[in-house]
Amino acid sequence: MPALEAAATVHEAIVSDRREPAPGIVVLGFRAPEVVRTARPGQFVMVIPPSGERVSTALGVYESFGDRVSLMLVVVGPRTRELALLAPGDRLALFGPLGNGFDIPALGENVGLVAGGVGVAPLLLPARQLLAHGASVHLYYGARNSAALVDAELFSALGASVSFATDDGSRGHHGYVTDLVANERRAHTTLAACGPSPMLRSVGAVAAQLGIRAQVSLEETFACGVGACWGCIVPLDRASAQAPKFPAPSAGETREYVHARICKEGPVFWSHELRW
Repeated sequence: MPALEAAATVHEAIVSDRREPAPGIVVLGFRAPEVVRTARPGQFVMVIPPSGERVSTALGVYESFGDRVSLMLVVVGPRTRELALLAPGDRLALFGPLGNGFDIPALGENVGLVAGGVGVAPLLLPARQLLAHGASVHLYYGARNSAALVDAELFSALGASVSFATDDGSRGHHGYVTDLVANERRAHTTLAACGPSPMLRSVGAVAAQLGIRAQVSLEETFACGVGACWGCIVPLDRASAQAPKFPAPSAGETREYVHARICKEGPVFWSHELRW
């Protein structure tokens, strides 16, 4: 998919609202009109904690409308715990938007969105844009249990249909969400997915079985977020339009893949171009 024009900058944001749709999952809303204006579906921001004592955290842009943007996070350590304790009126810095997001026109007219856990967050803006342009959208949403299936009503309100899968069988299909995609066999033009890497590999395999392509948003812990440290690489077909042109291949180089940076060339890639 084509590279997006970089428009990253540091935005001073004010927390406008906070909610906890499930234990350990927090959605923070900010007044950040410039992020709303420039962010594209699937991009992320580096969130700089107010204390300045911890490194920034990469979070995908969730809601984006008017002058409000929101981020969904899971409380898993001191960085996310500090962010989760923010309250309306608190200030912090957002650096972004960063990365290459979803290629919306290439997704076509009948799209299956596949979400694993909080991987649902980067899929809301693609759903909004696709539906606004008349596409049909179905969300396949999987999580550990029914309590971890959050905000599905936001997709329904846009006009998307939704199917669920849970590891414990407490809601919808009992098992993997990718099995749900394979079993329902809807006539999708493409799939778009975000979630844990094993799930995304399975999405790519299911897409191949169905004879379609899939765009996958890779989850990774970013150190810099701008591609400078090369700490978040993934093997990618050398012929991909997203493949970095450097370092140049050495004399006699026969490898058909290059290492792409998830934060820079990604986080969204065509699954069939990944060599993972």
